[in-house]
Amino acid sequence: MVVCSKPALDRFSLINDCKPSTIVSGIPVIDLSKPDAKTLIVKACEEFGFFKVINHGVPMDFISKLESQVVKFFSLPESEKEKAGPANPFGYGNKKIGSNGDIGWIEYILLKSNPEFISQKSLSIFRENPELFGSAVNGYISAVKMMTSQILELLADGLGIEQRNVFSKLLMKEDSDCLFRINHYPPCPDVQTSSRPNMIGFGEHTDPQIISVLHSNNASGLEIYLRDGSWIPVPPDQRSFFVNVGDSLQVMTNGRFKSVKHRVLANGAKSRISMIYFGGPPSNAKIAPLSSLMKGGEKSLYKQFTWCEYKTAAYKTRLADNRLQHFEKN
Repeated sequence: MVVCSKPALDRFSLINDCKPSTIVSGIPVIDLSKPDAKTLIVKACEEFGFFKVINHGVPMDFISKLESQVVKFFSLPESEKEKAGPANPFGYGNKKIGSNGDIGWIEYILLKSNPEFISQKSLSIFRENPELFGSAVNGYISAVKMMTSQILELLADGLGIEQRNVFSKLLMKEDSDCLFRINHYPPCPDVQTSSRPNMIGFGEHTDPQIISVLHSNNASGLEIYLRDGSWIPVPPDQRSFFVNVGDSLQVMTNGRFKSVKHRVLANGAKSRISMIYFGGPPSNAKIAPLSSLMKGGEKSLYKQFTWCEYKTAAYKTRLADNRLQHFEKN
């Protein structure tokens, strides 16, 4: 079991305490307020499958309120947190990632990200003040969803697609399969003693959805995999968001964009909290390369499938498996 003590959680760096972090050279930074944002987003998706956004429009107050509630929950005794689980699929879980044997130095909350589900079914997790948590998480998700829609519409513009909402509409439907996950990586004693310097918090994987939008506290650990075969760390920045291409967007762009492989290493000194919004389409949505992006006789690299078919197949695999290989035409 992951055991989180009060002293460990006291070391959280909350929004009001942070200082601007140094940006690693090479990781694209997109200013959503600039007119060239759509061009730079396309370039980042082609070259990295990953980028950082600034001037995103999500109120910092929404972030700090939710993070405060999350810290309180993860500070509870293990026996209290376990009353909110197991995550099957929604609720509280720890160490076990999925149902296929993947383990990490992590505990988490997984929620369906629509207000009705959160207000009625998930609030029992936060027993002390469920209404306060419900208000915080709904405010945060609403703002992040709006930002995500803006990013996807800029992406469509940058690709020259006439239907500007071709991607964003899949996240805006009432039956869209969007998820919200809150991860907590406690300080790892093995890392502090250097007995296991590369202790895995969350193993390498790609996200199966269309797009993922992440915010974290001021603790390191996230790494992305470059096409030259190297892993590079992503410095935390509490005032920004990080976006990565998912498998479904890779298919819809016929491989022009690549879903980025990423992982989280355990931190020896600090607790890390990350909050991830996974933008998924409705279960019956058909995922296939967009004809408007295939020109000059370009052939589809992927078989058409529904999101339900892909999600079912993906969740039967291990984290590091190449889930898309079963849907490639060749």
